[in-house]
Amino acid sequence: MAMAALRREGKRLSPLISPHVLRSSLLASQEEAAIGARCISTQVVRNRMKSVKNIQKITKAMKMVAASKLRQVQTKAEDSRGLWQPFTALLGDTPSVDVKKTVVVAISSDKGLCGGINSTSVKVSRAVHKLNSGPDKEVKYVILGEKAKVQLIRDSKKDIELCITELQKNPLNYTQVSVLADDILKNVQFDALRIVFNKFNSVVSFVPTMSTILSPEIVEREAEAGGNLGALDSYEIEGGETKSEILQNLAEFQFSCVLYNAVLENACSEQGARMSAMDSSSRNAGEMLDRLTLTYNRTRQASITTELIEIISGASALEG
Repeated sequence: MAMAALRREGKRLSPLISPHVLRSSLLASQEEAAIGARCISTQVVRNRMKSVKNIQKITKAMKMVAASKLRQVQTKAEDSRGLWQPFTALLGDTPSVDVKKTVVVAISSDKGLCGGINSTSVKVSRAVHKLNSGPDKEVKYVILGEKAKVQLIRDSKKDIELCITELQKNPLNYTQVSVLADDILKNVQFDALRIVFNKFNSVVSFVPTMSTILSPEIVEREAEAGGNLGALDSYEIEGGETKSEILQNLAEFQFSCVLYNAVLENACSEQGARMSAMDSSSRNAGEMLDRLTLTYNRTRQASITTELIEIISGASALEG
């Protein structure tokens, strides 16, 4: 408004303005164009601030959703630990057993924005695959989760036996996982199953873990060879079932229980990692918003100062 009033005043007094004053007016017009550029810059900063505020709202909402899901899954995960622990005492967990057919079950999430839990699971799965590979050995993948599928399919497509995604589309329960375990046992031949997952410790901590499930034939072989397979030989078998049939039933039940716990532990780790990631994103958005606010205020103050200088210069030129 001040510049518009100055222009009107200049038009009214134009017959009285000398050539020197006219040149000053032209310079003022050029500076006015520069002021317009600064106003556009201020608008850009304002739009950026609005975008950062919206992102901050989204990350805060995602953190709250992850916290709610974590509370629901954590109780199930803690309860599920009582299912597989008796099997470890009975049959043992022997990752060092040498077998010919190994299946690596890589568990990951279907969604991202949860830190590095998926990359960690894939790295450990690749390391287990490499460790169990050999001239007379066969190693295959069974993948649970979209993120592990996307990463492993790049360099290990021929070794992928089965892919299952959208496992957490519905709330996890034992019935759902036992059906999944039954499908894996029907479609995959193995001597040992290596289940790779992230064990939940706390919201900010998870541990990459591997559980080993041996086939009944390998269990019998190791038992005859005097291997350390737990306390199974200390029990007497009663009833009409043979030891092979009992081992077959135990192996299937053990796999479903361990898989159920592994899926829940990985789900807890996912939500905890997502909480941490969204909290960090919210803090970063707040810091960026502070910097943008400072830049906006400085730009706005510079524009106001420039306008005041131009008004004073124009008034001085008119008086002179």
